[in-house]
Amino acid sequence: MNDTTTPPGPDEGFDLGGTDESLIRMREYFRVHGDTYRVFAPGRGAYFYVINHPEDIKRVLLTNHRNYTKGEGMDRVKILLGNGIMTSEGEHWRRQRRMIQPAFHRRVLEQFGALVGAVNDRYADRWAAKAARGEPIDISDETSELTLDIVLRSIFGTDLDRLKRELGENPFALVAKETNRDLKFAFRFRALGKLIQQLIARRRREPQDHFDFLAMLMAQVSRDTGEGMSDAELIDEVMTLIVAGHETTAATLTWTWYLVGRHGETAERLRAEADRAGEARPLALEETEALEFTHQVLQESLRLYPPGWLFTRRSIDADVLGGYPIGPRTDVFISPYMLHRHPAFWDAPEEFRPARFAAPDAALRHRFAYIPFSVGPRHCIGEHLAMFEMLAHVQTMSRRFRIERTCDEPVEYEAQINLRTRSNLMMTVTER
Repeated sequence: MNDTTTPPGPDEGFDLGGTDESLIRMREYFRVHGDTYRVFAPGRGAYFYVINHPEDIKRVLLTNHRNYTKGEGMDRVKILLGNGIMTSEGEHWRRQRRMIQPAFHRRVLEQFGALVGAVNDRYADRWAAKAARGEPIDISDETSELTLDIVLRSIFGTDLDRLKRELGENPFALVAKETNRDLKFAFRFRALGKLIQQLIARRRREPQDHFDFLAMLMAQVSRDTGEGMSDAELIDEVMTLIVAGHETTAATLTWTWYLVGRHGETAERLRAEADRAGEARPLALEETEALEFTHQVLQESLRLYPPGWLFTRRSIDADVLGGYPIGPRTDVFISPYMLHRHPAFWDAPEEFRPARFAAPDAALRHRFAYIPFSVGPRHCIGEHLAMFEMLAHVQTMSRRFRIERTCDEPVEYEAQINLRTRSNLMMTVTER
């Protein structure tokens, strides 16, 4: 343990959270104070602790995870998502996680290949039409709509098109169209729970064969009680899948195209690998996983711009982090953005280098220095589906188009709940 009982930190107070200013300050605090520091939060009247070393992050997220619950800021997320697996705790979370996990098994994900391929092909045709008219592509909007389309069809299957016909529009389109995640959005989004309730009721009244996540969740039962999820639990989990399955994937694809647009050699290698994958057709899960360079590009994009750039935990009992004691009910902040740029674990951390994930020493890198999907028992349940979607998307578009920036200006980030581009990313596409 350190000679002092409290870690260093800034003299001024600041309420860390999901804001651009928070990330700016955390970069400066790390530069001055190092791996472990604390910041007084005037709004809470307490100190927040920030940890940046992989060993401490491993302790909080894995080896001593039972001593930590979700931390600061989770109340706001609960307003949006209810008590789904992203926000729930304890036995309820464990029960729900066990019932949801089978839906994300590899043999299940493989069956979504045709869906993922069809949506990407439809958007590729849309891009081609815009290219023929000489119109730029709004990558931010396109990837947002594309990923929402995939996630909604994977959850609701054929019921999505029926809803569109009955209502004259996609009732969930607001998820892609509205970027603010404030109380107004939360109110409108939670109102969609009534539609989900009606779908559940119809499926219970009129049993049919459905292959989608809603059907899988409705069919699951607890191994302890033999009971399935209640309607309220189903609604919360579906709404969690919609938001979590859409926003992080869309943000990653936007950042990926931004980075590719700035590195011509990377774009050439992506096109070459896309061509080697063969004729135009939906790729199977194993085929996308064989796209080694495409995978490295996505990994590097997730390293530089992890959508989940900040999350928190709250200690239950006392612990020791970074050699400093922390008391019960202490909020601990972890930033994958900072961790992924830690100079002790990454060479030239600010540079875009996909090859670092294929380098001979990649396997020697600290396992907890890279956590874009978190780690431990609460790692992202949809990680493999997200990678499947993104690999298929990059391969499809690289095979059909040359994609270039409309300008050379760097894009600024917006660090709110997710790390996004501040302004929409505009690019030009040319059919190959």
